[in-house]
Amino acid sequence: MKTPEKLITVLLVDDHTVVREGFRMVLALEKDIQVLAEARSGREAVKLARELKPDVIVMDIAMPLMNGFEAARQILSENPAARILVLSAHTDDEYIDRIMATGAVGDVGKQSSSETLSKAVREVMTGHVYLDAALAGRLGAKNRKFLGRTGVSMKKNRVLSSREAEVLQLVAEGKANKETADELGISIKTVEKHRQHVMEKLDIHDTAGLTRHAISTGIIENSTQPTVRGSAKAPSRRKEKASSRA
Repeated sequence: MKTPEKLITVLLVDDHTVVREGFRMVLALEKDIQVLAEARSGREAVKLARELKPDVIVMDIAMPLMNGFEAARQILSENPAARILVLSAHTDDEYIDRIMATGAVGDVGKQSSSETLSKAVREVMTGHVYLDAALAGRLGAKNRKFLGRTGVSMKKNRVLSSREAEVLQLVAEGKANKETADELGISIKTVEKHRQHVMEKLDIHDTAGLTRHAISTGIIENSTQPTVRGSAKAPSRRKEKASSRA
């Protein structure tokens, strides 16, 4: 009698319910893959990865409260054997460097086919690196020297601690110091200290600059309001009022 193959266990992480549901439906069709759970934020992903220890974590980058970059860093610090497959929508050089620096072993474009996602999960499970075609081309131009878990050499003054990275994201999302303190369970004074360290390391000395940095590096998608993929932005209230007076 043939021994059944071990199931590849997966944790899905994305802040959009419809995206998670779509990926779950795709992977549910595969007999050798089992989705253990879903997470809506990086912070929830860290918690579930610690509890469930999935084989593969399929994770978005731009998420509220804690982005995928920081979540990956914390997950791999606790469990270096975890395999993180990044869902990406960008191919610029800095974004590529940051993905590789997290220790992720794969990347799948958000517009990829269902067959691509399943193939990527299997590839990283067997110890290979899987890259979206567009990203593979960019890394080829960079000689792929940063591939896999070796990370990327970053300027020392630009490396943030885990707590500093969390504070940066919350500041960029428009949270006041008190809100940030409540969210992280620390004092306002500690938040102010971390915020100052972030500004010094990044050589950015105002909130607007921190927000622009967070957007440009993929930490957050939008500094003012959530965006829905594939839909147009709603008009501002000011514009609505102006049109109603016309």
